[in-house]
Amino acid sequence: MSRDHADRIGREACAAPTHTARPPRMARPPRMARPPLTAQPTRATRLPRPPRRAVGPRRRTVRTAVLVALLLLLAGGTATGCGGRATTHHKPGTSHEQASGDVGTLLGAQDGAGHRLRQVPAQGAPEVRITTRPDSEDGWNLQLVVKNFRFTPDSVGGAALPGAGHAHLELDGRKLARVYGPWYHLPAAQVPEGVHTLAVRLYADDHTAWAVGGKVVEAAVELTGGPPGQGSHSHAAPTPTTPPQATQTPQPAQTPRSSETPDADRTVTVVVRDGKVVPAPGRVEVGRGERVALRVTSDRADTLHVHGYDKELALPAGQEATLILTADRTGLFEVETHESDLVLTQLLVR
Repeated sequence: MSRDHADRIGREACAAPTHTARPPRMARPPRMARPPLTAQPTRATRLPRPPRRAVGPRRRTVRTAVLVALLLLLAGGTATGCGGRATTHHKPGTSHEQASGDVGTLLGAQDGAGHRLRQVPAQGAPEVRITTRPDSEDGWNLQLVVKNFRFTPDSVGGAALPGAGHAHLELDGRKLARVYGPWYHLPAAQVPEGVHTLAVRLYADDHTAWAVGGKVVEAAVELTGGPPGQGSHSHAAPTPTTPPQATQTPQPAQTPRSSETPDADRTVTVVVRDGKVVPAPGRVEVGRGERVALRVTSDRADTLHVHGYDKELALPAGQEATLILTADRTGLFEVETHESDLVLTQLLVR
């Protein structure tokens, strides 16, 4: 092949298009949207970019949702007390009465401390009775005997629930304590010298006072304080007033009228032997103004005490002793012994 023929073949091959040719770069619209960069700055000369976390509404929305979820979780944990029972306290900005529901009838009347009365029917209404025992070291041990009622210290401040709540202890109308159970120790230092009225009242969780017939459900006893610095050995005595719903059917007299003591309208005979009372303690109904004779025989030296009348009688060991009193006060009164702390009988004076 001659040199001229080879040069001609090479020129034809260079002029002919190939199948790998690409279209011009200008044909791609997305690339044309940006102006061509004439020069790329080096890493050392690049300007710092703004923080990427500070921009973007979508990122802020996600962050807000996470915060809301955390707040709801914390609120749920607080309401349940870390897995415990939910609190029943009323919402902020609402009164106890507004959150208490529709239990009973909320009256406009109030107790002496400014609590409104919550009246319920006498049938099935809460009842309370208080008994006192001198403590061997100081003051008295009080027992609150309730019926149709339960103490609920874990839900105080919540809505009023039927037959639930707490009690207030008052001395001569002055509040001493809020009580959340059946037992309470009253120090002697809180009771001045002399005779006082100790009262207990029942309240709902919303601090309204349970009431029947427009009167607070309560019980009261008389309490005598000793001189300052000395232990008191006085006994509590029921006041003439008792809750209307607490009335019970009295039991028959313990002894027949044929065995009555002269100068007495009613005679009650009791024997104390080996720490037991014979016959078993009951309730004797007595008319107001009647004279009652209490004939007691104890196998150990003791002292007889009649609550409410502040009457006492020494009981010699193995000898019968008789105490005669006039039932001039109405109410329910216990007859007991000092040393052995035995209830001998109850006098229901009408």
